[in-house]
Formats: sequence, C-alpha cells, structure tokens
Amino acid sequence: MSDATHRGVRSEDAFDVPRADAWLKERLDGLTGTPEVTQFSGGASNLTYLLRYPDTELVLRRPPAGRKASSAHDMAREYRVQRQLKPVFGYPPTVRALCQDPSVIGGDFYVMDRVEGLILRGRLPQGMTVDPERARRLSQTFVDVLTELHRVDPAAAGLADLGKGAGYVRRQVEGWTRRYADARTWNVPRFTRVTAWLAGNQPEDVATCVIHNDWRLDNLVLDEDDLFVVGVLDWEMATLGDPLMDLGGALAYWVQADDDWPYRVTRRQPSHLPGMLTRAEIVERYCDVMGLPDGNWPFYETFGLFRLAVIAQQIYYRYHHRQTRNPAFRNLWLVVNYLHRRCLATIRRAGG
Repeated sequence: MSDATHRGVRSEDAFDVPRADAWLKERLDGLTGTPEVTQFSGGASNLTYLLRYPDTELVLRRPPAGRKASSAHDMAREYRVQRQLKPVFGYPPTVRALCQDPSVIGGDFYVMDRVEGLILRGRLPQGMTVDPERARRLSQTFVDVLTELHRVDPAAAGLADLGKGAGYVRRQVEGWTRRYADARTWNVPRFTRVTAWLAGNQPEDVATCVIHNDWRLDNLVLDEDDLFVVGVLDWEMATLGDPLMDLGGALAYWVQADDDWPYRVTRRQPSHLPGMLTRAEIVERYCDVMGLPDGNWPFYETFGLFRLAVIAQQIYYRYHHRQTRNPAFRNLWLVVNYLHRRCLATIRRAGG
C-alpha cells in the first residue's frame, strides 16, 4: 500500500490512538514508541489508517462512526475471510489482531500488515508511463487473478458457510433493489424499469464460489517494476456467490478510452490506457478460462451498473443527510442519474 494516498486523519474519522496503541501492544510483540497515524483516501465505506511505528507499519480497518455491523461493516467477518483465504489464495494481507471491545475506540477494528507495492488510481503516479504491451499484460492479470479466486474451493478454505448458497442472483437483485429504495433522495430516478427488467430476466446461478465483490485495479497491490499482483485489498463485501455477478460488478468500474464523457469522468483506475483489454475482451477471456457461458452478459452488465448506482447513492445519502461532510461525495447524485441512463441503454441493446 505504499502508493495509496494517505494524509492526516479527518476530524470526523478520528479515534483514540493511545487506547488503540495500548491494546495492540498487549497482543503484538515488538511494538515500541507511539505510532504516527495517517488516513488512506479513496475508501467510502470502511475506514483505513496507516499506523507507522519506529520498526513496523500496520494498517487499521474500522467502520465509519455509528455504523452497525452489517455484511459491509463486519470487522470480524472481513478479518476471517482474509485469514482463511491466505493459505489457499496468497494475495490477502496478513491479518494480526481483531478487537471487538467497543471500549477501545468505540467499535470493532482489526489490524493487518501493510502490503508494499503500487496501487494504480485514476492517474498514474508522476513520472510513470505504461506502454501498450505492459497495459495489456496488466489487464490480463486483472482477469487471471480473479479467475484464481473464483477457482478456490470454499470448503478447503474453511469458508463454506460464508454465503447462503444457491439463489444468489435472486437475492442480489432483490437486495440491491431494496437498498436503493431505502437510500433514494428526491434528485435521483426511481430505477423502476431497470429493477423490473433485472427481476424478469435473471438467470440461474452459474456456480457458487468465493467472490470478492469489489474487484478493481485500485484494490490490487502491484509489483512496482513488473506490475504483477502482490496483494488484494478490501475484502469487506466478499461472500459466496455467482462469479459472473462478481465480474459484472468489476466491469462497471472498467471505463474505456472510447466511452462517453460522463462515464470517463467517473473513472477511478487507468483502464483507459492504450493496450488495456476492453470490457468485451475481458468477458471473453474470463469465460474462456472459467468455461462459463456469456450469452446472458447484458444481464450481468446491467446489474453491475445498477449496483454501482446503489453504492453511489448510499454514499450520497449520507452526504445529503449531513452524516458526512466529505466534499468528494457532493455530486454523486449526478453519477446515479448517469448510471440510470446507461442501464436503460444496455437494456435497449439487449432488446428489452
């Protein structure tokens, strides 16, 4: 995480550092001195901090203040997923300690080792260039490591109970439809046609496997020279589910160079670089490796865009109701409106 942006802790995200430090020193050997604490930017759900001790660096994860433990904010669950996956899928960070005592900093948190490497965000680091050949290899790696995850045996990883089994597609359509209704504000559409089309065109689950549920380039830590993956971050939404739903969610973030201007504005990763695989090429490569059909891809594409709209709206809802004043969230309602139009266009192309 060496190239993730970190800065001073926002006042609304501050926590009791001395109490956290004391708790950690009781459980981890070798911690000395007082940690310098900075906050990683980029996250809009769980909060991530760097604790820099004189001889080591740890990363602390916790939910936003006041958020109850749901699947997206359950620190024990996120901790367990990484601990169990590490022996069979070596990319998660090494987790070190889980705290479920609210008297320490007011809620659950866990700490893990910092993963050293490069994280690519919307703009390449100053002075860095990626030629088309390296970009193509990087985008191929983006697909191939996801297929590695989807081929993990949940039982062998001790995660057979992580999800609810068959019916994942149906539960996701129903769940995200409900979440959007709960988070809707006056300035965004109802998504009625989109949710009706998703409900009426959902396929059966193609498989049940461990899915990440937030697969993006900026959640991958890369070797700084060769750009291969050395770590995978942000396991808060991991579960057992349909792998094509995971791919659909991932490609909602994959903005291409030839996309229209409003979509390009939302780009958070360098998926537009010359040489990068297109969304269609990613789907083809993924399905070839996994031996899965791609005939229902418009459904997964539409679902991924709708899911992204719900995530954006849930974040905007917090800003709209003054639960956060982070200025990065101010205009997310515009993104939701755009994603609604993109969902409708995808449905029209599919003959819906």
